[in-house]
Amino acid sequence: MNKSKIFGVMGAVVMMMVHSACSSKKGMTNEANVPEYEILDLPMVNVKSFKKNSAGAHVIFDGTSLEGWRGYAKDHVPSKWTIDNGTLHFNPKPDGVQNPEGGDIIFASDLKNFEFEFEWKVAKSGNSGAFFLAKEVKGQPIYISSPEYQLLDNENHPDAKMGVDGNRKSGSLYDMIPAKPQNGFPFEQWNRAKIVVNKGKVTHYQNDEKVVEYSLWTPEWTQMLQASKFSEAKWPLAFHLLNNVGGKSKSGVIGFQDHGDKVWMRNITVKVL
Repeated sequence: MNKSKIFGVMGAVVMMMVHSACSSKKGMTNEANVPEYEILDLPMVNVKSFKKNSAGAHVIFDGTSLEGWRGYAKDHVPSKWTIDNGTLHFNPKPDGVQNPEGGDIIFASDLKNFEFEFEWKVAKSGNSGAFFLAKEVKGQPIYISSPEYQLLDNENHPDAKMGVDGNRKSGSLYDMIPAKPQNGFPFEQWNRAKIVVNKGKVTHYQNDEKVVEYSLWTPEWTQMLQASKFSEAKWPLAFHLLNNVGGKSKSGVIGFQDHGDKVWMRNITVKVL
């Protein structure tokens, strides 16, 4: 089975050379209870090199190529992520692949202020998520440093009944703010998602309606983290990283989650603000 590389054959070779030469940065913190961590310094692409659509957004997945994409903290696209009939598809058991590789997938471009749009659907009882302003932290999942826009089959996945006031249903800021109105479509139907990040203000849209709004790097943001599964008492490292989303640069990568369930994305774009 062909494995998709982000720059083609020549680019992959260059990428591996750069990867072996790049230096890692140690996370520094004054918080005594936060474990030491390492943010990986891996190769990136420039989103502005991707063509624009009629709305002025860069098309980062057009259904034919995985240019610019790779696994989180990896130099290649894991085999469970493929192009399937014009979609970016996660399949936990791809046909004909022995020992398939999973993991989250990212678009490897450092982004700060932007509009991130895509369409998505999940299989019955499916669960996934979209991430942004994420850092690649060695040995840690993508959600340790990134807010999550929840992607879920609300009717059949048990996570929909957990959390508080529906804050784990589709379109929600996972485990913090419920999407209201909750207008997610059933499994195997396409939903439209839009995430706007602009100078710390974040807005979630689901099926063309604004459903969530919040501001990063504020006392209110810290309070929400403390009331979630990412609280300082429950998960000190996640609390530290999420309380300082994007690090000093206030930027990071976007990506999608391997939650072990079938999920499809299409028409993925980024408009730089």
